[in-house]
Amino acid sequence: MNRYLVTGAAGFIGANVAQALLEAGCEVVGVDSLNDYYDVDLKHYRLNPLLDRSGFSFVQGNLADAQIVDSLFAQHDFDCVIHLAAQAGVRYSLENPGAYIQSNVVGFQHLIDACRAKPPAHFVFASSSSVYGNSDMAWFSETGPTNMPVSLYAATKKSN
Repeated sequence: MNRYLVTGAAGFIGANVAQALLEAGCEVVGVDSLNDYYDVDLKHYRLNPLLDRSGFSFVQGNLADAQIVDSLFAQHDFDCVIHLAAQAGVRYSLENPGAYIQSNVVGFQHLIDACRAKPPAHFVFASSSSVYGNSDMAWFSETGPTNMPVSLYAATKKSN
C-alpha cells in the first residue's frame, strides 16, 4: 500500500486529493496548520469526513516547525509527498509578510530537508499562477517567464 503525505489537507484541493487517494486504497497522512486566514469551520468541514476514513491520519501543525516535519518523517516512510500547504492570498502578504516567509519559505525548506534525508519516490509541489506576475500572455505556460513577481506571495512561491 502506498503512503502519501498531503500537506494542506484541510484545504479544498488537499482534502479532495486525500479523498481520492483513500478511495484508491492508499494510506494518507494529512497535515494542516488550520490557521485562521479563512474560516476554520470550513477547514474542519472538509477534514471531518477524512477523519472517519480508514487509512487516514491527521497532524495539526505548521511546517515551519521543524520538529513537526521531522516527526512526520521519523514516524512514516512516504512513497509520495504532495505539498499543497501555503499561506495564500496576495493582499494579505502586504499585511502579514512574516506569515508568508514562515509558511511558504521556511516550511518548504523543512519539508525539502526531510525529503532529502528520507527521500520519497515522488514529490509533487503546487505553485501558483501568481508567479507569472503581470503577464500579457493569454495562457500561462510552465516555460513562461517568472522573473517579475508582483507580490510577496508570488515571490515565495517562485522561490520554492
